[in-house]
Amino acid sequence: MQSTALVNTSVQQYKKVEWNIKLNAAFTNPYNQQEIKLDLLLTSPSGKPLLLPCYFEEGKSAASLWKARFTPQEAGKYNYQFILTQKSKTEESTATSFTANATNETGFLHKNDLWTFEFDNGKLFRGIGENIGWESRSFEKDKWTYNYLLPTLAKNGANFFRTWMCYWNLPLEWKKVSSTKRYTNSDHYFHPQAIKRMDELVNLTDSLNLYFMLTLDWHGHLMQNGGWKNSSYNVLNGGPAKTPTEFFTLQAAMEKYKNKLRYVVARWGYSTHIAAWEFFNEVDNAAFTAQDSMLIPHAAITQWHQEMSRYLKDIDPYQHLVTTSISHRDILGMNSIPYIDFNQKHIYKHTEKIPAIYPDYIQTFGKPYVVGEFGYRWEDADPKYGEAWDFDYKRGLWYGLFSPTPILPMTWWWELFDDRNMTPYFNSVKEISDQMLAAGNGSFAQIPVVTNKLHAQAVKCGNKYFVYLLNNSNEKNEETVSFEISTGKKFSVQSFTPDTRNYAKVNSFSIENKHLVLDHFALEGKKDMVLIISIIK
Repeated sequence: MQSTALVNTSVQQYKKVEWNIKLNAAFTNPYNQQEIKLDLLLTSPSGKPLLLPCYFEEGKSAASLWKARFTPQEAGKYNYQFILTQKSKTEESTATSFTANATNETGFLHKNDLWTFEFDNGKLFRGIGENIGWESRSFEKDKWTYNYLLPTLAKNGANFFRTWMCYWNLPLEWKKVSSTKRYTNSDHYFHPQAIKRMDELVNLTDSLNLYFMLTLDWHGHLMQNGGWKNSSYNVLNGGPAKTPTEFFTLQAAMEKYKNKLRYVVARWGYSTHIAAWEFFNEVDNAAFTAQDSMLIPHAAITQWHQEMSRYLKDIDPYQHLVTTSISHRDILGMNSIPYIDFNQKHIYKHTEKIPAIYPDYIQTFGKPYVVGEFGYRWEDADPKYGEAWDFDYKRGLWYGLFSPTPILPMTWWWELFDDRNMTPYFNSVKEISDQMLAAGNGSFAQIPVVTNKLHAQAVKCGNKYFVYLLNNSNEKNEETVSFEISTGKKFSVQSFTPDTRNYAKVNSFSIENKHLVLDHFALEGKKDMVLIISIIK
């Protein structure tokens, strides 16, 4: 090691700290940790040991520049040194220290319970947002970039989104790209334009206070008639694997993927706004044919996820949330992997089934469950179904808000909903979500609601009850609504109309047999309402 230099003049808790490390060390591929790796070993103020991967920035064997990016989760004095490993040989830098000053920042997100995630500082979080799977492809409107879409989300009540790495978006491992004007083909081990854009994305989310799930791969990568022919894992392109199955089973392929994970954690893991690492989008669509015949053995996929999630937890000092997703077919054993923090499924054409999905999976696997994608259709975003799209978009969010999930269902087809000016609707959902969290400080108890034809969900948060009512039919519906409520108390009832965000006092209710009863409650077709019942002290 020639030199190590701390770049920051002042170190703040939950803020990025950066070092430049100059090496004179021989290597052929600086991204291959079997050949060379640099780590930052720290001891936190509380005495906790932390090992942080560092990453290669530029240069050659005789003079290379490496970087370390670290975010202190504790305030106080850290002791640290760098460790260079080349096969069996190690070299350590002189031990030194820095002090992180306390801040009021929230820190990283972690698992809390079925309803919420929790920041390092104890603040609770529920994700409200949508998929922004990628920036505009070469045949789409140029305006749909992160720089346009993310500020639009942030100013309209959303706090979360999901985005992909693939050969047309953030193509980190793709030498040959397609359907994009933003990236060009590259011979580099990691695509330099993808690295640059990912740096920009992380900086943008940090500035907007938006949190996101980074999908590291997608099913199309492993399809023979899809991305596999251009995959860097394909033996025809110099990779180790002859088939998509070997992507999951060959040791050399797994070591290559671990190089990717190590680089992602080293370069971007410092960001408190990366909420979760997602291994695959809809991995079942790679495992099965369209006729549901098996292409890749379930055991291979499950064992791969077991190994990669364990490895990722080992190298990530911040313990970001880890997940993966399926479309609609479960992969045997994958929901039970201990290092996967929450499970995911995607729902299309059956948004009405969302409320019933959560209890089944939670009871079986005891983990948070997330609907990572949903939509009125999966085939296309045909605007001729516009009103149906809008109705489905709205109810999916409310179904999630009143169900045990830390991230509300996220719609696909973000371009369609931008065109239809639906993004401001997130403000309505956020308004009620904030009230729920404030009222119960994270306490959620589902309450049965008795109705006739109306869809109804209710939760008790502290001393407040929240009831969601939706008329799924096209005709006006008038009926009696009732639910159990604490007795011996006085209550105030108000309604909230999501489309307008208007509140109104409700006077026509009674308390009968420990139930709050609303007679002749009326909702127009395809309309909804939230009732907020407060205990008057």
